Amino acid sequence: MHRVFIYGTLKQGFPNYEAGTTEFSCAGRFRTTDAFPLVVGGRWFSPYLIAEPGVGHRVFGEVFEVDDRGLEKLDRMEGTHVPNGYRRVSIKVEDEYRSGTFDAWTYVKDRDMIEGIHSEPMEEYAPDPRYVIPSKRTSNF
Repeated sequence: MHRVFIYGTLKQGFPNYEAGTTEFSCAGRFRTTDAFPLVVGGRWFSPYLIAEPGVGHRVFGEVFEVDDRGLEKLDRMEGTHVPNGYRRVSIKVEDEYRSGTFDAWTYVKDRDMIEGIHSEPMEEYAPDPRYVIPSKRTSNF
């Protein structure tokens, strides 16, 4: 099994949860041990965790436990197979009670791969009314 830290639209109750993570077990609410810039950006007003550890805030999200098939599904959804998609990287997270840390996968982008940043770095992604769900986009990337 793999642990995956989810910080954006795939979290429970968010726009892509039904299409992406309902079949996986949610281990709860967690936070990155390192700071990262979490921003809204791009033409679809998507949440991005920028690959700049030590900058921004310690980010809150959820950890899901997935099998190999689930990890492949998330990789496809996050576009790890295309040049301008997200990259899957290992980070350290801790539960909100700070009772221990562990490694989890998450999806990041390099700052120069984001077509415009529309927010300041934040600790936690909240639903953004400007976000365009994948079924309403003219192309995914």
